[in-house]
Amino acid sequence: MSPVVAILLLFAGLSEAVGRLLPVVARLSGVSHTRVVGMVLGGAVVDGAVFALWPLSAWTLAELVLSTSPADEAALVWTPGLAAPLLLAAVLAFPLLGPLLHLVLMVGVGAGLATALASVAGLGWWDAAGCVAVAGIGLGVAVEGIRRLVVRLNTTRAPEPLT
Repeated sequence: MSPVVAILLLFAGLSEAVGRLLPVVARLSGVSHTRVVGMVLGGAVVDGAVFALWPLSAWTLAELVLSTSPADEAALVWTPGLAAPLLLAAVLAFPLLGPLLHLVLMVGVGAGLATALASVAGLGWWDAAGCVAVAGIGLGVAVEGIRRLVVRLNTTRAPEPLT
């Protein structure tokens, strides 16, 4: 992975984490700035890793679909052209800026990945799109589960009455 792609994925992860975590953090009362920064940076690393794993997961699914493994082919990787729209999609992850627009842009990023996967793996475009979609949905469900677990662990509960 080139340094430009790594930086794009890190910024996309940071933007996604800020967009997803700040509304949750705003509802927490008495949370320190250090804890918020730690949560955002942790979320940025997790989201950046999920973004980085998307092509690898799609490639792995494509290998399962293929009858023969293309051992001489290079695996699907992010390029600056594929990762740049992902950064825009992450910026639009802010809840008030349009979840529907964010979804449409993520589908566009997935279509770009599907085109790249189809040419690299020798699959049809629809098969590649299915691999990219299943990989993206699987990773999205996994990271949403992690988010919900972190929120559950970090919410302060009101003390129970002593009566």
